[in-house]
Amino acid sequence: MNYNHREIEQKWRKRWQQTGAHHVNENSGKPKYYCLDMFPYPSGNGLHVGHWRGYTISDVWSRYKTIQGYEVLHPMGWDAFGLPAENAAIKLGIHPAVSTAKNIANFKKQLQEIGAMYDWDREINTSHPDYYKWTQFLFVKMFERGLAYRKKMPINWCPSCKTGLANEEVVDGCCERCGTEVTKREMDQWMLKITAYADRLLNDLESLDWPDKVKRMQAAWIGRSEGARIFFEVKGFEDKVEVFTTRPDTLYGATYMVLAPEHPLVEKITTQEQREQVDQYVTEALKKSAVARQIIDKTKTGVFTGAYAIHPLTGQKIPIWIADYVLMEYGTGAIMAVPAHDERDFEFAKAFGLPIVTVVAPEDGSVAEGELYVGPGRLVNSGPFNGLSVEEGKEAVVKLLAERGVGEQTVTYRMRDWVFARQRYWGEPIPIVYCDQCGTVPVPVEQLPVRLPDVERYEPTGTGESPLAAIESFVHTTCPKCGGPARRETDTMPQWAGSSWYFLRYPDPKNDKEPFSKEAVNKWLPVDMYIGGVEHAVLHLLYARFFTKVMYDLGLIDFQEPFQHLFNQGMVTLNGAKMSKSKGNVVNPEDIVEQFGTDALRMYELFMGPPEEDAEWNTNGLEGVARFLGRVYRLVVSHADAPSPSRPSLEKLRHRFLASLHERMESFRLNTAVSAFMEYLNALQAEAASGIDRATLETIAVTIAPFAPHLGEELWERLGHRESVFQATWPTYDEKWLKDDEVEIAVQVNGRVRAKLVIAADADAPTAVQAAKAHPEVAEWLDGKEIVKEIYVPGRLVNLVVKG
Repeated sequence: MNYNHREIEQKWRKRWQQTGAHHVNENSGKPKYYCLDMFPYPSGNGLHVGHWRGYTISDVWSRYKTIQGYEVLHPMGWDAFGLPAENAAIKLGIHPAVSTAKNIANFKKQLQEIGAMYDWDREINTSHPDYYKWTQFLFVKMFERGLAYRKKMPINWCPSCKTGLANEEVVDGCCERCGTEVTKREMDQWMLKITAYADRLLNDLESLDWPDKVKRMQAAWIGRSEGARIFFEVKGFEDKVEVFTTRPDTLYGATYMVLAPEHPLVEKITTQEQREQVDQYVTEALKKSAVARQIIDKTKTGVFTGAYAIHPLTGQKIPIWIADYVLMEYGTGAIMAVPAHDERDFEFAKAFGLPIVTVVAPEDGSVAEGELYVGPGRLVNSGPFNGLSVEEGKEAVVKLLAERGVGEQTVTYRMRDWVFARQRYWGEPIPIVYCDQCGTVPVPVEQLPVRLPDVERYEPTGTGESPLAAIESFVHTTCPKCGGPARRETDTMPQWAGSSWYFLRYPDPKNDKEPFSKEAVNKWLPVDMYIGGVEHAVLHLLYARFFTKVMYDLGLIDFQEPFQHLFNQGMVTLNGAKMSKSKGNVVNPEDIVEQFGTDALRMYELFMGPPEEDAEWNTNGLEGVARFLGRVYRLVVSHADAPSPSRPSLEKLRHRFLASLHERMESFRLNTAVSAFMEYLNALQAEAASGIDRATLETIAVTIAPFAPHLGEELWERLGHRESVFQATWPTYDEKWLKDDEVEIAVQVNGRVRAKLVIAADADAPTAVQAAKAHPEVAEWLDGKEIVKEIYVPGRLVNLVVKG
């Protein structure tokens, strides 16, 4: 009768492996369901109980859908390429291939202890040539469509990781991976034209069943803005400065222009007299992070170039300055400064004594010339547009600019094209060769994969070149077009390359003819439930959506969004902080499993709190869950051989439990689903002396199986079943058992509660009123008084109105 979790869990894990219980049956005829975890990059630290939470949630859901009658695809793999794996290998002095293989073995062992129904026959590894061959193939397809291109540009450079970074990998001016302050460096870089998909990425968010927070974060990152493109001539040059503004109505208030220090025109238009000051300012500005440069309340700095622009409507000369609060990667890298109606421009103008001209005034005219005003109003000092509202002014100014050929209405985006190259070793080689005769040539699919060579020295060079550049046998090759001598591209892809399409490989992981068959992915995708941390809200999810849309356009798939439903689990904290080895607050799951068992840890991870919220680890709570599972085991086993006949009290408890569990599961309140089990067990133990019927025992075994799969299997077998509990059918409830036979109502006299009364739930008004009058606590309030009105609200109250 004792619940031996070690014996039971080992038994069923071995049975599942022997029978291939978790292998997907492509020919089952059942409706499909694709439940996916955001796959891990296998670090040397292994998994802690915080990681277990997300994997437990996804497995509970997968097993729940299995018992509901779905054929469930629940795969697992490894995000094994990229900076995290390489940095860890360098720190330990171990080759990334060796450390990654070791870490994968450890992760796999730990994930198997979770008891999850992963189909390990579909395991993938982004660093394996059989996989990254197709990552390279997709890059070639993008190159052929003009979506992959090479460009010399200032990029984010991490001095610690010694590589370029995409904008999305810079957080508060620091490297998202290592926290080092990011600088700028001008380099030739491979780019992916994600901006070509900006509108589709933005508009299609509406079709997704995702948390609003994540959709808002993606929309903000894409950053669509409607406004006008305006061209300012530069006096003495043929060049024009292009600006984008959302406020073309304020054009007459533009009294100076500002270029980003890295703007390509700075070098050309700066006068000899200003050269030394400008060069010194540019050098200092490029040392600062983008975040530092954009701090709103920092002291404004800048320098005059000595050059002037020509106002496109008035013909006036406007001085051109440079200042570090303007960034090249936002907008066009140049602004028309309207100091009367923009806080930063106003502060800059005050600091350097530049003109401030009011061109928008409130209806009451309360703003004086030279003051800052950012509210609504009508145009003033704006020539033919005086008196127009701000909205009318926008339309009229843009129309005139278009007529004169110096501007147009347009849309711009905060998002920039994706920097898709890293000057590192551990990544997918970019499948491009450079030929003096043929130029830039993609490696044809029949020559893929371009294998990552095995090297002794893989540390980043810091020179802007990958370590692969020093391997002559890799660099020197032949041109696929002409057969002449050529040089390979030596940069590698970013860590996001393999994870941007891995969900498409799982339905067809052994395919060596194409990345996947269209039939397979169209059968299983989009992913029905995608589970992972909110930290991937912009990076991974945006890139995965982009890759999916490109593949749709290539005709490889028939859907445009990869993940229909997204769930972000909360973190597990200890002492109020996120678990981290560096903080010394990690709880090792192996220790917990040994003491309490896998099923207890799984259920506690759910019971801790709402799955989307952070939860504090508490060993006492875990002990309580372990005791609960022991009670479930003993209750079922003690009645398994001689279940009692059914009786109404057990029927009512069972159907009410099933109704409650169904509602909590379908609303994804998994913590309260565990509570439903606990409430049910308590109620059953009060009935146990009179016996427990078979329907109740089987209901317990089937419904607890997604949460505690080893225990569920054991109980199902103890009840005489030879097949797996996951081949059973999820039990349903009958509405008739949810109705109460009796209800407690309040009895009021002149609106004040005088007693509580238990009556039949279907009692009519005369019966309820008569029972209320007869209640001894009510009778004294009626003595000697005339009842003038009797009110009955079924199921709630009787109110007797009296006088006298």
